[in-house]
Amino acid sequence: MKLANQVVVLDFETTGLSPDNGDRAIEIGAVKLVNGQIVDTFQELINPGRRVNSFIEQYTGISNDMLKHAPTSKQVMGQFAKFIDGFNLVAHNASFDKKFLDAEFSHSKLHYSGQFACSLLLSRRISQDAPNHKLGTLVDHHQLPNDGVFHRALADATMTSHLWLHQIDLLQLQLPKQAITIDIINKISSLPKAQIARYLRTMS
Repeated sequence: MKLANQVVVLDFETTGLSPDNGDRAIEIGAVKLVNGQIVDTFQELINPGRRVNSFIEQYTGISNDMLKHAPTSKQVMGQFAKFIDGFNLVAHNASFDKKFLDAEFSHSKLHYSGQFACSLLLSRRISQDAPNHKLGTLVDHHQLPNDGVFHRALADATMTSHLWLHQIDLLQLQLPKQAITIDIINKISSLPKAQIARYLRTMS
């Protein structure tokens, strides 16, 4: 049984929106949670092998000068594969981060075995009163800790970890007899919003 409070929460900053179009990761940040506590973190810039455009520099605060001497994807992903070994993975808008993790691991012929879960999909189902489900909005909505830094990988991964733990607490209140697992969360995340209340009643 894989508990939801024992995961690695990760975030990528990238050159663009899709590895299918040749975009690459330029930074990865991750937070390791064990029994709901942050026990370790991971952060590295990644040299994408080319210059990034001015929009990405301004959006992330990551400059071409910073990337020039950064390690290669192969170096960073080799270290990250060890960091996530044995853990399930969480990201906010996980389909985006999973695409880039899969692509960067593929470049280096690496593999991982953990499942992915998505705090954004979960929020749409258990926090339907939120104004929207952007990370910054949810941090404000739930009054979660943050340092005011957005669009840097470790800062976003840390905020996502606080959101994730809050979401587990919300579910635990409704399912007091259940251990909250990744499988339960992924089941909830896959259901239509209208079915959530009935599903939680059947589980409680």
